[in-house]
Amino acid sequence: MDFRIGIVPLPVAIVVLAIAAVYVRIGKAPSDILMGIALLATGGFLCGEIGKRVPILRNLGFAAILATFVPSYLEYAGLLPAPLVKSVTEFTDNSNFLYLFIASIIVGSILGMDRRVLISGFLKIFAPLIVGSAVAFVVGCSVGTALGLGFRHTLFKIVVPIMAGGVGEGAIPLSVGYAQFSHQPQGDLFAEVLPAVMLGSLTAIIFAGALNFIGKRYPHLTGEGQLQPGEHDVHLTGEEALKLAPSPQTVGAAVVMVVTLFLLGGLAQKLWNWPGPVVMLGLAVLMKLGRVASPKLEQGAYANYQFFAACVTYPLLFAIGVAKTPWEKLIAAFNLPTVTTIVCTVAALMGTGFVVARFVNMYPIEAAIVNGTHSGQGGTGDVAILSAGNRMQLMPFAQIATRIGGAITVTLALIAFAKFGGVR
Repeated sequence: MDFRIGIVPLPVAIVVLAIAAVYVRIGKAPSDILMGIALLATGGFLCGEIGKRVPILRNLGFAAILATFVPSYLEYAGLLPAPLVKSVTEFTDNSNFLYLFIASIIVGSILGMDRRVLISGFLKIFAPLIVGSAVAFVVGCSVGTALGLGFRHTLFKIVVPIMAGGVGEGAIPLSVGYAQFSHQPQGDLFAEVLPAVMLGSLTAIIFAGALNFIGKRYPHLTGEGQLQPGEHDVHLTGEEALKLAPSPQTVGAAVVMVVTLFLLGGLAQKLWNWPGPVVMLGLAVLMKLGRVASPKLEQGAYANYQFFAACVTYPLLFAIGVAKTPWEKLIAAFNLPTVTTIVCTVAALMGTGFVVARFVNMYPIEAAIVNGTHSGQGGTGDVAILSAGNRMQLMPFAQIATRIGGAITVTLALIAFAKFGGVR
């Protein structure tokens, strides 16, 4: 029982697979949280542990790639039984599993930050993000045009979708706007922009894994998850840690606080159309700066963050692979000019972040990875990229890059599209 696949004891994993086989035989599997925990933990950690043991590729974030794209392929090829696909998809869609994870990571990591450098980190991150986006637009459009894709196609169908903030916040509003101005079917346009979103996210995952490997070889380039020199988490050691160690009740209180902040963000989005995760992030920052939460509650939120980062990441990636990563859309982008353009765009975005970081006193690897989340598949991409880079504590900054950076990209792109006409 002490031999584990990730966190799952091997005999338990075998029993879970046997239970799943029986439900497949019956023809219907439950889609509740109990079946979700068992299936996703077993599948996610199995893929993750395999990825961690593949020579060379394990240094490129292969565990996160396998945990996301293997289940996507298995679903596409019909190798994952339909009852299990339905169970995982319904659970993922109906449980808000993804947003509970993101909320726990954001609030816990913010309350675990050093208050003195928190605000400067949020201000500084815009420098590499803005410069990196500008360079990525120039490089991506230049490469795509040179390879014969055409400037307009490259800009609106490849480069903009990469940095638009994912599927729900990026590809969908882009395709709706494109359809309105060009009078083309929205579904066709959505199918055209989605591959760039997915392949851009995959590229960022690989680059984040490579940067994590580089950081181990050259420690002066990284803060090991800290964005800037002088920053440290509030978690304590020794007697002081024992004194403030959160009780189960304190951790429970922190979970309720996290969920409440998420609900406030969701309400703001419904009432005033403000981005919910950004509102939640802002409220967490205000709580930290205003010392609203006690030190014990901050420790409870940080413990909740540690639990989700260690125990929920790979199950979540497995769920994303099954329910939200259509394999056929990913492979649709696999032609040499398009792949080259996407890789060059993401490389320019992350490379510029790496360079600019030195000018604003930030760690280059952390700044590059945060820039990489700007090319991710929304919240799901943030999880995969930060997991591959082993930098989950950067989630608050990743949300700024994804949500705010994506919203600005979509707005400017639709203004330009309306002015310059339809895309051919």
